[in-house]
Amino acid sequence: MFENILLGFSTAFTATNLLYCFLGVFLGTFIGVLPGLGSLAAISMLLPLTFYLEPTTALIMLGGIYYGGEYGGSIASILLNLPGTPSAAVTCLDGNPMAKQGRAGVALFITAIASFVGGSVGIIALMAFGPAIAKVGLSFGPSDYFALMLLGLVATVTVGGQVRKGLIMVILGLLLGTVGTDVTSGDFRYTFGFLELRDGVSLVGMAMGLFGIAEVINSIKGSNERKVTEKITARSMMPTKEDMKKIIAPMARGSSIGGFLGALPGAGTVIAAFLAYAMEVRVAKDKTRFGNGAIEGVAAPESANNAAAQTAFIPTLTIGIPGSATMSIMLGALMIHGITPGPLLITDHPTIFWGLIASFWIGNVFLLVLNIPLIGMWVRVLQFPYKYIYPVVIALICIGVFSMRTSVFDVCLVVIFGALGYLLQRAGYQAAPLILGFVLGPMLEENLRRAMLMARGDVFQLIADPLTGSILALSAMMLIWAFACGLKSLLNKRKIKILPEGEA
Repeated sequence: MFENILLGFSTAFTATNLLYCFLGVFLGTFIGVLPGLGSLAAISMLLPLTFYLEPTTALIMLGGIYYGGEYGGSIASILLNLPGTPSAAVTCLDGNPMAKQGRAGVALFITAIASFVGGSVGIIALMAFGPAIAKVGLSFGPSDYFALMLLGLVATVTVGGQVRKGLIMVILGLLLGTVGTDVTSGDFRYTFGFLELRDGVSLVGMAMGLFGIAEVINSIKGSNERKVTEKITARSMMPTKEDMKKIIAPMARGSSIGGFLGALPGAGTVIAAFLAYAMEVRVAKDKTRFGNGAIEGVAAPESANNAAAQTAFIPTLTIGIPGSATMSIMLGALMIHGITPGPLLITDHPTIFWGLIASFWIGNVFLLVLNIPLIGMWVRVLQFPYKYIYPVVIALICIGVFSMRTSVFDVCLVVIFGALGYLLQRAGYQAAPLILGFVLGPMLEENLRRAMLMARGDVFQLIADPLTGSILALSAMMLIWAFACGLKSLLNKRKIKILPEGEA
């Protein structure tokens, strides 16, 4: 472990990697600050920039964009009550009331500290459990991988609470994943005569449309309705001793919750932040403080959010199964660079794995050291009219997509997926399950084909395998449980209670 850590830091401390780590953290925070955008949109927009970099440098930059965006989303939540990211919506509950009480600086300082603590806990978990999980993954066969990927998709559908909508989006993603050349036969599938689709639908174009263009369109309305009125100074950011005492336990609980949930497929930063906040409300003696500027309500979700952001890399890097839409894009970036994520990543590409982990430490220090003095700059960014920002963002997205293959067709795809993403948001559908289904679909199909060839077409051999059968049974139980909960909720809504006459 000590030798691996030294290898990682020797890789991360090169001038190039340090520069791109700093650049990723800075750009991620900048885009995360903008209301409505976040780490997912930031990675989608900036992904083409990494195609010209070495794989390790590209991943280090994308990692910095990811956790930089997660931190930046909390700034707009506190100052404007506009969450920059979905997970930062929890921070609005107590962060914005603190700002209204003249304690915006303290809330922002606590956010930086909690983010650093949570991120550090997540990195330690990644270092401790990543190699062990990879060793277990080396014993997996095609049927086991198929079952695990199916479990990841089922978890994504069931954890969100909207099973029907989540299932529709996953199936749509799986269908889009079948477009292109069939690996086995070499035939074109569902290309409809477009040669540009022979390699499949562009992951970058889809991600930029669904999470870039759609978020920009959705954020245009109402983005200029609130302004920052409080002046943030270094003195106003200093918390009291009592404040520091109050946040120690919430940060510990939030980091533990986020570190655990981040590694689970389908959970992610949003659920981790909400559960951490709910835990603080539950253990508090005076529950009325929450929602009215309780500092624990800022520290707990922020630490959980950043811990989950780090541990989300565990299943993505060690077994090649992304637990969130953001990790799907990270997985796609690895594949674009010709690197197959999975158990062999640590042994075949140790500089990438350990260099990325070491860069997390450096990036978290950058977040802490840079963003406390840069708060004033982020406040000025929020003051800038959004009507001047979003045309630049859209132009950068189109330029980035066009530069990949100098293809106008890819730009048209971005426009189509941007319109689709906006319509899906308006209808209450989340795009994250779609991108997960799209990324996992081809791998799911390939492993299922291999498993069936090894079983000579006998489906029952898959179920008979102890590990594969157990994972498939768990997936089935999760689906049954989710549908039962949905049916119970539907019946409760439709149930009509007839009261006796005269009883109110």
